[in-house]
Amino acid sequence: MKKVDARGLSCPTPLVMTIEAMKHEDVFDVLIDDEVAKENILRMLKGKFNMSPIFEEKNGEIIIHVKK
Repeated sequence: MKKVDARGLSCPTPLVMTIEAMKHEDVFDVLIDDEVAKENILRMLKGKFNMSPIFEEKNGEIIIHVKK
């Protein structure tokens, strides 16, 4: 499974990386460590793609599981 590693990056970079992955992958994880990036990615996936992805938070890192 593809992983989009956007840890250490601030928005809009993680959001742009997620949008780019959506063009090429049906299932992937987005790894981030920023709460603002999490909210922006989840809002974009819900609004633009009508998705409600599952996410988990562990040790300060956030994994968003994306499945089209």
